[in-house]
Amino acid sequence: MKELTRNNQVSLTNTVSITLNNLGFNYSKERAALTDVNLKIITGEKVGLIGANGAGKTTLFMAICGILTPNYGDVQILNRPIVPGRFNPDIGLVFQNPDDQLFCPTVRDDVAFGAENMGLAPHEVTERVETALSLTGVSHLIDRIPHHLSGGEKCMVAISTVLAMQPQVILYDEPSANLDLKARRRLIRFLQASSETIMISSHDLELILEVCDRVILLNQGRVIADGLPQKIMSDRVLMENNNLEVPHSLTHKH
Repeated sequence: MKELTRNNQVSLTNTVSITLNNLGFNYSKERAALTDVNLKIITGEKVGLIGANGAGKTTLFMAICGILTPNYGDVQILNRPIVPGRFNPDIGLVFQNPDDQLFCPTVRDDVAFGAENMGLAPHEVTERVETALSLTGVSHLIDRIPHHLSGGEKCMVAISTVLAMQPQVILYDEPSANLDLKARRRLIRFLQASSETIMISSHDLELILEVCDRVILLNQGRVIADGLPQKIMSDRVLMENNNLEVPHSLTHKH
């Protein structure tokens, strides 16, 4: 793996939110989707996950959440092992397509769903719904039908459904994929202000540059590079070797 030094913006004395120990996953005997992935994500970090299509980004997120069961290795969230298939309120996943996340009659119902399934009292569920919608700036949509919303509105409501469970760690899978420029800018401002430990998988490399203090490059399920976004993404040879392009904002800086 190409080692790139980075300024450690978060003290190493802080807690580790995500630990991946020698993680591996195969969809079939012929194809390894993840191979020997070892990572530590410090609490409060904003980490970008980049790589070409098929690099293993979504598979890694599914394994971290416990949706997929690793073939070997393990995942720990806040030093507690993830048990595949078991709900863990400490970690949330925002899907690439909000329609995969929104299925209730109203926005209120969708945002309340996770909190209700945590067994919280009704008044606490209500408080969490209102707080989550306020944080994402879509409180005015609370009584709307989710599938009548715009792409940007759906994106922020989908994020609200995760925030209402108050997880310590949030994984965002291609959050800007279907957004117009205004909605994308709003999403970037929201992610920049986020207080949770976050990982963002995205082909939108400019978003990664604006939001993340660390980036991890995957290729064929292996970690190829891990370090400062500007250093990794301005390395033309590294990027081209991994079927990526240097972001436009970096092309005139070197």
